[in-house]
Parts: sequence; structure tokens; C-alpha cells
Amino acid sequence: MDEVCGTGCKDLPNHVAIIMDGNGRWALKRHLPAAAGHRAGAKKVREISEACVEQGIKNLTLFAFSTENWQRPDKEVVGLMDLMRYVMKTDIEDLRKKGVRLSIVGERDAFDKDIVDLMEQCEESTAHNEKLNLNVAVNFGGRWDIVQALKKIMTKHDQGSLVSQEVSEELIAEHLSLAGLDDPDLLIRTGGDARISNFLLWQIAYTELYFTEDFWPDFGAVQLAKAIDEFAIRTRRFGKRV
Repeated sequence: MDEVCGTGCKDLPNHVAIIMDGNGRWALKRHLPAAAGHRAGAKKVREISEACVEQGIKNLTLFAFSTENWQRPDKEVVGLMDLMRYVMKTDIEDLRKKGVRLSIVGERDAFDKDIVDLMEQCEESTAHNEKLNLNVAVNFGGRWDIVQALKKIMTKHDQGSLVSQEVSEELIAEHLSLAGLDDPDLLIRTGGDARISNFLLWQIAYTELYFTEDFWPDFGAVQLAKAIDEFAIRTRRFGKRV
């Protein structure tokens, strides 16, 4: 957690995670198809990423597509896949110029090969950027992340050679999708619902939670600053007495 000084000083989260919710309801409110809400929401990714760069936030993790989202209507899922292709083709160069390093986290096997290829190209083209680590979670779930970490650990220790004394929180954390990054300081959920929805279950044990009624397409730099201001006045005890 960093300290930023302008007209005054405030604590700045090092790592912000966002559950980008409300695209469909944003569209419904305007008598538009769900696809219109998803397109409007996709435009916010670049805006919020750039706002984080300007604020000095180093890590941003966005929940874009969960393991459960495959259960949505086929037409909506196809539209989301097409939108994913479009965003990776059109926005990546601007993010690269802004100093954003993109990482895609989640199980990639379910995606078409051209989408996986685009993911790899985007990661490669931004690999040396350092202003912001942007992690986009697709086909991701918190439970899946813990399970895949345990599978990695078991694979490294052939035929059960891992003894119980070697199992630790640190060992598991080293094999999670966001290994190497500090846990989120602040988790924002847009759209009015106050739940975690199987996001970063391991990593948010002591994360500050911020829920807003704003739908994701309405959430911009001003709303992000408001969330950060709220974070700055909270007392983080991490289970200790202050």
C-alpha cells in the first residue's frame, strides 16, 4: 500500500480488483440488447486502466468472464467471445503505449484457438511494460484457482512424495494464478450486488470490500477515485487489535 500526496496525503491501494457487474441491467434499463451493455462495459476497461496508471496504482485485476458464465444463453456467450476478440485486436496497442502489462488468467482450454492466440500475442506485446499490471480473469473461478494450484503442486511431487509438513499457505499461494503479486487491497463490485461470486477466494481474505450501485458501464475514473477515497479512511487491522 502506497502513500500519495497532492493537496493532502492518502493511502493508495497497491492492488485493486474489480467485479465488473451490471452490463445486462444497464442495457435493459435503456431497452437495449445485452450485447450493447457488454460493448459499453468493454470500453471501460481501457478507461479504468488508464485511471489506475494516473493514480499510481500498480496492479489491477478485472473479473471479465467466470467459469459459470458459460451457462448464459448461447447467443450471449457467442457475442462475448466476439467482443473479446475485438477488444484484444483494437485496444491492446493503446494499452501498450500507456505502459500497461496485460496478463490473462483463467483456464484457456475452453476457448477457440484464435482467441488463445490473441491472448498470447497481447501478453507478449506488453510483457516489458511496468506502469500497471492488468490481469483479466476469463473462464476463472476462485475454487478452480485453488484446485489447479493443488494439481500443480501434486504434479511436481511425483507419487505422493509431498509430506504434510511441506504444505503451507505460502506453497499454495505460489501456484495460484496471481502468484507473485500482493493480494488485493481493495475489491470493488459494481452493479449493486454484495457478494463475491467465486472470484479471488484465497487472495481476498483481508481485502477491503467496496460495493456500488453503479453499473459497470457507468463506472469511470470519478467513481474509482471515490472508492479509493473510501479505502483511504478505513482502518486495516488484519485480525490484530489496533
